[in-house]
Amino acid sequence: MNKREQLLKIFSHNIREALSKTGIDFEQVQEIRLRIHAPLFICYKNQEYYVANNGKVSHSKKDAYCVSRRDLTETVELIGNYSLYAYEDEIRQGFITIQGGHRVGMAGKTVTDGDMIRSMKYISFLNIRLAHEIKGCANRILPYIMQNGEVMQTLIVSPPRCGKTTLLRDLVRQISNGTDQRTGITVGVVDERSEIGACYMGEPQNELGIRTDVLDCCPKAQGMMMLIRTMSPQVIAIDEVGSREELEAIEYASNCGCKMIATIHGSSMEDIKQKPVLRRMIEEKMFERYILLDAHGQVGHIAAIFDSMGNPLYHEKEK
Repeated sequence: MNKREQLLKIFSHNIREALSKTGIDFEQVQEIRLRIHAPLFICYKNQEYYVANNGKVSHSKKDAYCVSRRDLTETVELIGNYSLYAYEDEIRQGFITIQGGHRVGMAGKTVTDGDMIRSMKYISFLNIRLAHEIKGCANRILPYIMQNGEVMQTLIVSPPRCGKTTLLRDLVRQISNGTDQRTGITVGVVDERSEIGACYMGEPQNELGIRTDVLDCCPKAQGMMMLIRTMSPQVIAIDEVGSREELEAIEYASNCGCKMIATIHGSSMEDIKQKPVLRRMIEEKMFERYILLDAHGQVGHIAAIFDSMGNPLYHEKEK
């Protein structure tokens, strides 16, 4: 079953009909968004489009398909194989990972118990984020982050939808597998939102390499500690670092001799220096490499690479 068929089967009949008529390449689709009583959107080739009943994709709201409550109810039932209760742990975190590694983000009315979210009902907003593998997209940066066969402490800085997770995934795969010239390295992945490995029933749907261990749906800070204590990784990879607890865990892992590859939202080095805890880590030169992505060109497009001192090692303008 190809990606198109895999995805179409999770939507309500009407939405399935509209999407099937578009004729678009699903390998180029980043997101499909359903919001109650709102137009059906897709993010295609990094641009947002409306989808009409007849499958026409355009920037015009006119004739756009309007998502109904019935569409949402039917889609949620199909996503959960009519057994939504089986996904309660994931729904509590606001998403479900489906076959193929695609992640369905959910929003609606949360059911709480004190400060804890127990479940969600009246799901009225869905964001289907398509999982993509672009093998080889990390080829260009690998020589910059490896030295004498060892990985250098690396932070990937990227605005949304610029391919930071796709790049991270390929880095993990290549570092783990190794080559005839380079020995593979044991990698631990803490995949809090099931986006790196995109595990379905515990099995990664994306290729992460033969020496990679994955903690799926595990909070990043706790997961880093668990991997260090139980799996002895030489490298740990995490996506979208941000909290003080996570940054402290990175510091702990580094002091244990474990190298980190992490990603963070940001548009520039100046941008991430505004984050207090991260600014201290930058000043203390905890990261040896900074990879800056932008929205130009293909997914995972590299704008610049900097060393621990902030000196540019590579810049797109140099090409």
